[in-house]
Amino acid sequence: MTRSLFLILLFSLPLIARDPTHRLFVTNEEDNTISVIDSRSHELVKTIEIGGRPRGIGFSPDRSLVYVALGDDNAIGVIDTQSLEVLRKIPAGSDPEAFDVHPNGNIYLSNEDSGLASVLDPKSGKILAEVKVGVEPEGVAVTPDGKRVMVTSESTSMVHVIRVPEHTIEANILVGARPREVAFSKDGKYGYASCEVGGEVVKFEVETAKIVARKKLRREIRLVKPKGVRLGPDGRIWVSTGRGDAVAVLNADTLALEETIPVGKRVWGMAFSSDGKRLYVTNALDANMSVIDVAAAKEIKKIPTGGMPWGVILDD
Repeated sequence: MTRSLFLILLFSLPLIARDPTHRLFVTNEEDNTISVIDSRSHELVKTIEIGGRPRGIGFSPDRSLVYVALGDDNAIGVIDTQSLEVLRKIPAGSDPEAFDVHPNGNIYLSNEDSGLASVLDPKSGKILAEVKVGVEPEGVAVTPDGKRVMVTSESTSMVHVIRVPEHTIEANILVGARPREVAFSKDGKYGYASCEVGGEVVKFEVETAKIVARKKLRREIRLVKPKGVRLGPDGRIWVSTGRGDAVAVLNADTLALEETIPVGKRVWGMAFSSDGKRLYVTNALDANMSVIDVAAAKEIKKIPTGGMPWGVILDD
């Protein structure tokens, strides 16, 4: 067989689908660990020592790797999804706080104490670009089409819109006080920003960067400090309310509050199951995670984690 024929046959073979591990990965900021939990039995699989102040967490595009932002180590930790071993730590600039992974594999991250958004190639370990943003950048979100990256700056109260691959700022959206995260509608037309100190969620058009709606949750939820924001499988917007100790569910069009689900203390991170039936949220001050039945809009269980759980992702 000639080499060219071999290559043709090789690349014409169907790709073998990767089996999910059915594992939840939770960053424990106080313990410097990752809790790995079976999403079916809700039992602890392993506790991984990862490094200084783990917060943001996400998968590589093929989900073979878990990336973890280690603020005190100035690095991104890399964990093998199957073996649960720490493979390496990649230098990622000063104080990486949170990140999102682009479909091309690059990691877009926030460097909180230097006011930068950085682009990291995890394969080469090189920083490909640095974009100056506002003060205390935190939340990072890649748009569904991959053409933009949104970065929140907490002390500047802005969402910065960065073009990809140019890595230039296209717009700065003044939202509410201390924005934490951004989520998008399924079609990518709208973005939703959680504003912690402002106690609100702000909806804006992605193309025009214009605000079209805002919802003040503090009028309806005591001590509300919105942090996590996700588009739910039901098309609604789900928000972790921090000191509000609840998950708020908003109408995606009007931002009207439709459900309030009591959970634990200082609720932060959020992850939906792939079938949309469960939502997992971290309760930082309780050192556990709530399991929410999405259809019933009700907490059904609490799962112990490490100290100060922050972020959560699910491989199912």
